[in-house]
Amino acid sequence: MVGLPDERTPGGLQGLARHRRVLGLVDRGSILLVVYSAFGEGVVDGVWQRTSVASLLALVGLEVVLLAVVLVATWHAGRLFSLSREDRVTIMFCGSKKSLASGLPMAGVLFAGPVVGLIVLPLMLYHQLQLMVCAALAQRLGREVGDALPVTTRQEAHR
Repeated sequence: MVGLPDERTPGGLQGLARHRRVLGLVDRGSILLVVYSAFGEGVVDGVWQRTSVASLLALVGLEVVLLAVVLVATWHAGRLFSLSREDRVTIMFCGSKKSLASGLPMAGVLFAGPVVGLIVLPLMLYHQLQLMVCAALAQRLGREVGDALPVTTRQEAHR
C-alpha cells in the first residue's frame, strides 16, 4: 500500500517524502530482521557445523559468478533493446534481485524440519552478496550521474 500514493492522494508523495528517514529505517530494519532470523535459524539447525569451509567458499564463488553474469546480461539486454541508461540501470538492479524476505517463507512452506537451513543457505549468502555488490554499484552509478549534472541541479538533488 505504501507504493500506491501519488499526486492525487491526500499527502501523496510529499507525505512520503516528509517521512523518508523513518521509512528508510523501517525498510532496512525489516530486511535486517529477516536476515537475522534466517542466520539465527541456520545456527539453531546446525547449518554452519554441517557445512565445510571449502563448500562455503565454492558456494560463494559460484554465487559471485552467477550475480556477475546476471548483472552483465541484464545491462546488455537493455542496451540491445536501445533502452535509456536509466532504464538499463533499473533492469540491471531488478533483474539481479532475489529476496530473502520472500524466499525464506516459501522454503519454510515447501520444506520441513532441519533441512530448511541447508536449503536456504545459498539464498542467505546470495542475498548478502547482492546487497553488498548492488550498494557499491548504486554508489558508483550515482556518482557518475551526479558528476554529469550541472552544478545547480546537483545542489537541488542534495536538498
